[in-house]
Amino acid sequence: MHHGVVMTTPITRRTALAAIGTVSLGVLLEACSGDTTTSITSTAVATSEGATATVQPQSPVGTDLAAMFDGAATCTLSPEETEGPYYFDVDSIRTDITEDRLGIPFRLGIRVQEAGACTSIANAVVDIWHCDADGLYSGFEAASQGGPGGGRTDEETYLRGAQVTNADGIAEFRTVYPGWYAGRTVHIHTKVHLDSATLLTSQLYFDDSLTDAVYANEPYSANGQRTTTNDSDGIFDPALVLTLSGDGDGYLGLITLGVDR
Repeated sequence: MHHGVVMTTPITRRTALAAIGTVSLGVLLEACSGDTTTSITSTAVATSEGATATVQPQSPVGTDLAAMFDGAATCTLSPEETEGPYYFDVDSIRTDITEDRLGIPFRLGIRVQEAGACTSIANAVVDIWHCDADGLYSGFEAASQGGPGGGRTDEETYLRGAQVTNADGIAEFRTVYPGWYAGRTVHIHTKVHLDSATLLTSQLYFDDSLTDAVYANEPYSANGQRTTTNDSDGIFDPALVLTLSGDGDGYLGLITLGVDR
């Protein structure tokens, strides 16, 4: 089960974060919540710029995913990690960030909790971004291949997006298993925003044995043998390793992120 947003006029992340004084984020969350068996019609949303956007939820986060978090509670503050050089605000609130990228399907569930209190935080905006099977980042393909850096070099937006957390504090994404590039172990970047503030910037990691199994297949195998594992990565933190399991023809990764308001 997953939920997403189809918009005739895009609701950007900046619009969602500006929801104080507007109804855009609240209506978006209301439209994306509810019984998974109920058909939800399109909802007109007033954006902070005064325009009207149409939000059409496809299906909300299922109870199957919420239940999987029950035994994975954490009341500790999640580690902050570097943003990295390849972030930009993609302005896209969506569940499926795959676009045209090939790879093993990967479903990611992130639960946001208040550290210490151990309570779920609804209405948070979760950003994620990661490289494709060839180790390329959208927007920075030239730099990803060893070219000059210094800013965005293309208009691609694959494998980037944001979602808002539901009443259980959960945001869900559909993507592909990330690839690798020299100097880093396999990872997904993430940010958690609430009330126009960024509460957490961090990275999520994978079990090396699963990565080895995934990388034996195309299109990953075409990128050669990876040079960095978790143990040899200078940024890796075991507290940020995803809980992984099979999910149809792909994998599911879950993690609870503890933040401090």
